[in-house]
Amino acid sequence: MRLKGKLVKWNEDKAFGFIAPNGGGNQVFIHKRALSNRKRVPQVNDVITFSIAKDKQGRHCANKATFSGEKLKQNQANKVSRFSIYLSVIFLALITVAYFLGYFPQKLVVIYFTASIITYLAYAFDKSKAKRGKWRTQESTLHLFSLIGGWPGAAIAQQLLRHKSQKKVFRVGFWFTVAVNSAALLWLVSPSGHNIFLML
Repeated sequence: MRLKGKLVKWNEDKAFGFIAPNGGGNQVFIHKRALSNRKRVPQVNDVITFSIAKDKQGRHCANKATFSGEKLKQNQANKVSRFSIYLSVIFLALITVAYFLGYFPQKLVVIYFTASIITYLAYAFDKSKAKRGKWRTQESTLHLFSLIGGWPGAAIAQQLLRHKSQKKVFRVGFWFTVAVNSAALLWLVSPSGHNIFLML
């Protein structure tokens, strides 16, 4: 159910305020992250349309809020990137088939699958911590897991768990680890790294 009200208080430093619903009743808390348009600075007397949700403490607050005259932007975080999932599954399937055909060492297959599972779990734990307001896993640690071969698990976790899938800086760093890991793998199968590849 969508409600409408007027912004009666706003603290720009702390990025929150209160809305007085048009139908009367208690003022509703709103944080800037609840607004669809975060580029616009809220002003007292702005008319806002919103939904009601609950925060981590179970308190009612505004959610999916828009300024009067603006359309609600659909949350892209709800859209799963099939490309990332397909890429990860295809990669893991290819190295598995290559192993059974005798073209890929067992150790590397084990490393990729094990690292992917560990990385997926690391994302899951980090999201759980984020929901509970606990100490978070460092982004550099998540990138390290991806770099050593866990990137398929990271890509799947980002989409299925909807974690770290929208932060642009993190995504750029993640795809960089994928590129570096892929380049290292290509070097191993090249004439230059062939001897090391045979030793695995």
